[in-house]
Amino acid sequence: MSRRSGILEFAVLGLLRESPMHGYELRKRLNTSLGVFRAFSYGTLYPCLKTLVANGWLIEEPGNTTEDALAAPLTGRRAKIVYRLTAEGKEHFEQLLSQTGPDAYEDEHFAARFAFFGQTSRDVRMRVLEGRRSRLEERLEKMRVSLARTRERLDDYTLELQRHGMESVEREVRWLNELIESERAGRDLNGSSSGEPASRDTTSGASGGLPRPGGDPRPDTPDDTAT
Repeated sequence: MSRRSGILEFAVLGLLRESPMHGYELRKRLNTSLGVFRAFSYGTLYPCLKTLVANGWLIEEPGNTTEDALAAPLTGRRAKIVYRLTAEGKEHFEQLLSQTGPDAYEDEHFAARFAFFGQTSRDVRMRVLEGRRSRLEERLEKMRVSLARTRERLDDYTLELQRHGMESVEREVRWLNELIESERAGRDLNGSSSGEPASRDTTSGASGGLPRPGGDPRPDTPDDTAT
């Protein structure tokens, strides 16, 4: 399994833990709430869903809304298939949430992990945040060394681009320092103290600090049936 497909499976399980959804709803949530999945298609999502069903982590159910029941005979298409997390799927997702290995620190995987921090224990959050900070500090040091060695050979625009990249990494390191300080002090992201931050919808796009690619999500084209 590739790293990107593993991240997609993780995100799908996490979203379905909140509530059952059909394919279009899932794609919309992945596109709008998790920026790392902004540029992917149904041709990527449905094979992932089929794999999760085959593994026993999801089950497929027919859509049962009035809209689904009326639309199927009128359009000649099948009713929407709703995907529901099984008990085994929930257990598997919780195992994934507890993992703090190097993959959790990489750019795309970290963004997905952070989106589900509301469902993650504090000690795991701390290890992931500290691992991410360490990874970025290493990256920043390499960028500084590289810039010092090549500065004289770079034109002004290439030099400015490298400086911009360094500033972006420095900003994320500062953001991580603030998050780690809050976690150590037992504060949630609103600044209030608690033994464990209250669960919140970290996939709603309101988390603020979630690192994402720039730009607005592209409009979704409805596709009400699974393939």
